[in-house]
Amino acid sequence: MRMKHLLKKTAVAALALGVCAAGVLFVPSLSGTGQALADEQVPSVYTGEPVPAAQASLRPIAVMMPTDKKAQPSYGIGNAKVLYEIMEEGDISRQMAIIDDWQGLGRIGNIRSCRDYYISIATEWDPILVHFGGVFYMKDRISAPDINNLSGTSEYGTGGERPGSGSFFRTSDRSAPHNAYISAEGITSACASLGYSLSVRPEYYNASHFTFAPGGNSLEQYGNAVPGNVVDLSNVFTYTKSRFTYNPETGLYQKDIHGSAQVDGLTGQQLTFSNVIIQNTKWSKRDAKGYLAFQTIDSTGDGYYFTRGRGIHITWKKTSDYSPTKYYDDNGNEIQLNTGKTYIGVAQQGRAVMYS
Repeated sequence: MRMKHLLKKTAVAALALGVCAAGVLFVPSLSGTGQALADEQVPSVYTGEPVPAAQASLRPIAVMMPTDKKAQPSYGIGNAKVLYEIMEEGDISRQMAIIDDWQGLGRIGNIRSCRDYYISIATEWDPILVHFGGVFYMKDRISAPDINNLSGTSEYGTGGERPGSGSFFRTSDRSAPHNAYISAEGITSACASLGYSLSVRPEYYNASHFTFAPGGNSLEQYGNAVPGNVVDLSNVFTYTKSRFTYNPETGLYQKDIHGSAQVDGLTGQQLTFSNVIIQNTKWSKRDAKGYLAFQTIDSTGDGYYFTRGRGIHITWKKTSDYSPTKYYDDNGNEIQLNTGKTYIGVAQQGRAVMYS
């Protein structure tokens, strides 16, 4: 049994963790006025919106979800507070949904395989990584002791363990590989048997991620802001042709995929985001099979940030697996996001974003 499966089993923490205004995780006192109440509200590290302190202390899941047309819609994807999309081999993209309020979801997925470049992004949230296998390039990282993952099959495709594989299930409404799912109950059970903590791990967790704008951010302070009513990623993700249309009535971007609304199979509701980030990233093709490599840990990448119908040019920086990716405007200041969900498209450098 791997070292990571020997981690001490813990229950969901009775002690609620909070996030202070500076973004630093704190542990409330066990007695007196410092004792956290179950209904105490703290800012979410994912959205900046108030959430119960007990919820803030729980680890999210990072779920690999497909963009294949036949695989739509995904179930539970609407709960993703941060949604990543990155290209993979075959000129098809894949999504990784960071979901903090996964408890109670009866059907999550469908679930597809992972790639190693998703792991370096996932770790900054200290999640439980949920995937259905992967590729051999993941071998060393996915089997490391610090990684807590659930996999429906051999975790790096050509080998490895199958942690929690008994908790996955298939449905009859679609054909494989588009019909593999997991439930919140299955995740909880698998984590208990594997000794995975359901509470954020202080030795890995970093609460300092996004900076949210007090009172909102219209980007009007930037004289060089570009139009951002429509953000078209057809050149970036040529298969899905992901597209965002700003709705001024809601202040949110509505996401399309394959030319129509991308919806959550659980609710039927279209995915919406307060913030859209495009992260241009150095990449290379690894082999004749077309497997890709992305340099997601870099200090010189650029991109765009869109919100409230406008956009600005940005740069981004990520220094290590567990350090958050930080985004800066052209003045060197960290950008201030609007509260709410965020989409991050990790784009292959050299593929142009279209906006109007």
